[in-house]
Amino acid sequence: MLYALTEGYGNPSSRHAKGFEAEKSLVLARERVAARIGCTPEEIVFTSGGTEANNLAIFGAVQALARRGRRIVTTAIEHPSVEQPMRELERQGFEVVFLPVREDGSVREEDLFQAINKETILVSMMAVNNEIGSIQPMGIVRRAIRRAGAPALFHCDCVQGFGKLETSPSLFGIDLMTVSAHKIHGPKGAGALYIRRGVRIKARTLGGGQERGLRSGTEAMPALIGFGAACAALPDWKDGFAHALRLRDYLRERLEEMPGVVLNSPQDALPYIVNFSLPGLRSEPVLNLLSEMGVYVSSGSACAKGHKSPVLTALGLPDKRIDSALRVSFSHFTTVEELELLLEGLRRAQQLLRKN
Repeated sequence: MLYALTEGYGNPSSRHAKGFEAEKSLVLARERVAARIGCTPEEIVFTSGGTEANNLAIFGAVQALARRGRRIVTTAIEHPSVEQPMRELERQGFEVVFLPVREDGSVREEDLFQAINKETILVSMMAVNNEIGSIQPMGIVRRAIRRAGAPALFHCDCVQGFGKLETSPSLFGIDLMTVSAHKIHGPKGAGALYIRRGVRIKARTLGGGQERGLRSGTEAMPALIGFGAACAALPDWKDGFAHALRLRDYLRERLEEMPGVVLNSPQDALPYIVNFSLPGLRSEPVLNLLSEMGVYVSSGSACAKGHKSPVLTALGLPDKRIDSALRVSFSHFTTVEELELLLEGLRRAQQLLRKN
């Protein structure tokens, strides 16, 4: 990345030596991302991140298939970069079905089969919820589409699951899949949309024809090179999963020993995420106290900017649990010592804040 910022500053579309050098780096980055996803490089379209990739997938698919139907199916706990485009499509006259979820955050199979009919043109369902870690039953979406005889494309927001569990598009019959660099220790501002070979969607950004004409604009080379490097550096997902599972079990056990703590993440959630509440203590003061100790957690989705969590609301949790919820995220670098510091901070928060 440093070389691309300083010496390797060529534009990959330019036909001189620096341009050819940049193009070679872009090809390598695309190959590395494709290898981690489990697809061909030609099926990867680079974007500025998960939000842009989700928007390209949703609007691009709907515009391409609008003549074949007006029904779209998604869930009630999607990321804002899926939920907000769906609201916009509703305003444009499309019928959008927001499937409810169980208490554990998963969609009911019968609801999915009932919602998808022959007028359905898109099903968009995240692989892993970004706030509570619930894993959706991705394997049933393609079966439901086929049973209904629908022309629907299956889009999966896989930002939270990428590199952390098995997400091969071909395994689940996924047509469009969103991934992002910063969830795997890559730079912010880089993402990708997998588009299955043979699938056609409409472009959202027109101009110079980069990224197969679907996302025109000079590529952000340092960020994309970093994305490729992060993919190459990731451990096997099974190894990372086992490490996260040990950390998750340890943390859940310790949290259950603490008075006043209520777990919100289901037991079978992706082990990289633990969401819990301290009813009676608002999350922001606790978050700030932990931050002063060098422990950085979240009070919800980073894209929600302090608004009440629609995910926890969709689960039917009471306001006191929602207002006091914290989300802890792990990676393959996280240690038990760091979890001990978190637990120490929570105990300190309970003592100081409850006293005040």
